[in-house]
Amino acid sequence: LKVRDKKPQVVDSRDFIYLVLPDRFANGNPSNDRFADMADSVCDRQNPYLRHGGDLLGIQNHLDYFKELGVTALWLNPVIENNQPQTNEGGTMRSAYHGYGFTDHYNVDKRLGGNAAYKNLIDAAHNKGIKIIQDAVYNHIGINHWILRDPPMKNWLHQWNSYTNTSYRDEAVFDLNHGSVSDFKVHQDGWFVPFLPDINQANPFVAKYLIQHALWTIEYFGVDGWRVDTYQYNDLEFMNDCNNALYEEYPNMFITAENSVSTAVSQAFFVRNNLYLPFKSNCNSPNDFVFYNAINAALNEKFDWGRGFNQLCTMFAQDIVYEDPNLNLTFLDNHDMNRFYSVIGEDIRKYKQGIAILLTARGVPQLYYGTEILMKNFKNPSDAEVRRDFPGGFAGDPSNKFNASGRTAQENEAFDFVKKLANYRKSCTALHEGKMTQFIPQDGIYVYFRHNAEKTVMVVLSQNEQDKTLVTRRFVEIMNGFTKGKNILTDANITDLSQFKVPAMSVQVIELMK
Repeated sequence: LKVRDKKPQVVDSRDFIYLVLPDRFANGNPSNDRFADMADSVCDRQNPYLRHGGDLLGIQNHLDYFKELGVTALWLNPVIENNQPQTNEGGTMRSAYHGYGFTDHYNVDKRLGGNAAYKNLIDAAHNKGIKIIQDAVYNHIGINHWILRDPPMKNWLHQWNSYTNTSYRDEAVFDLNHGSVSDFKVHQDGWFVPFLPDINQANPFVAKYLIQHALWTIEYFGVDGWRVDTYQYNDLEFMNDCNNALYEEYPNMFITAENSVSTAVSQAFFVRNNLYLPFKSNCNSPNDFVFYNAINAALNEKFDWGRGFNQLCTMFAQDIVYEDPNLNLTFLDNHDMNRFYSVIGEDIRKYKQGIAILLTARGVPQLYYGTEILMKNFKNPSDAEVRRDFPGGFAGDPSNKFNASGRTAQENEAFDFVKKLANYRKSCTALHEGKMTQFIPQDGIYVYFRHNAEKTVMVVLSQNEQDKTLVTRRFVEIMNGFTKGKNILTDANITDLSQFKVPAMSVQVIELMK
């Protein structure tokens, strides 16, 4: 046996994570687009539901693009083999380009380049100072996995007398006072969809298989972090055991749990929390859907009692339920959600506000590929619409938006905004380690600070349609002793902090000075 010698780099609130869907980002090697011996041998960029040919080399070829943007870590949608046939979903044949139906845990899909390409990407990324987060799926497998085709025993999968789908209702899991046993069982043991068989992690052989694979992956490939798909549908004790196995070998391993939930209590239940409950999760980070819901609602609402920026204030106030909210993975959109720029009505002012909150508030910020160049769309008629190819990643693309010359003026404005703030964030410890102090929004203006012994940064956001003057004596508990500041976004100096202009629908990120 090889000695375990991998030392994953720490992923935490100092990082800026970029989410990539490999099949849709860039095609670095057209020779691996299709294989006749695979269940789905079609590659057709004209069909949004089929594979398009993006691969790991394509991602590797653009590491300098990520560096320029200020990205410090890449989260890739699953790269493990998905030798799945096309499936009929709503009358449309679709491929498993998304990667969530594993068929061989120990092989990276050869259409992405295989194991060698993954190792090459990770090594090259590390050489550029970029970490890699793997997307893990414990809850289910693909229908061509050997576990289904030749099961070692019947109870490697959850079995029902007739097909039973999960309810997708998280209340069935965390409602320890009033919830029914039957609802809990349907949620936990029901299949996610008919073509993704549900694994029985209560079987100790299954549990060991999955845990061993997780450890092997880190040692063999050298990944730095772990994003767990469909976390709430897994056996809770298994997840704690699996997480513990990783923490024992790699104590600082970043493990972030996907739970598409709407309340802070539910989200906290599945991670380390301050709740006094008989079950305690040991996962150190949630994919922060509560943040996602609040920021998208806040930016689309008029300022009023409990609405607009008040939504954000309330959401952050509920951080008391998390053991460490600075590890919450915050995001504006992802591969399962409507594109952020479309949700906010293609309003560049709201876009800048959202990006600024993402990069200055507590948490580990994550950006979905293309958000920096204003890629847009709603999931209508399907999620394929929010997973379109990155322009310039494929031969024959009419424009190359990896380069400034291929972007429109407004796309460059958006890209440069993200780039400037993300790179400032790298060197500003207050933005990733400092305390966050917020003040209840008033008169359409929301103010919060990030501060530590080194720096104090003031964030001022306006939902007003006209300019206002902000008198700052209300913030004296943080601002006392500071006399001037610098607007990080514009490089403008502020010589009088006692009051200053707040333009309509604006955001200001101000480094305070004495």
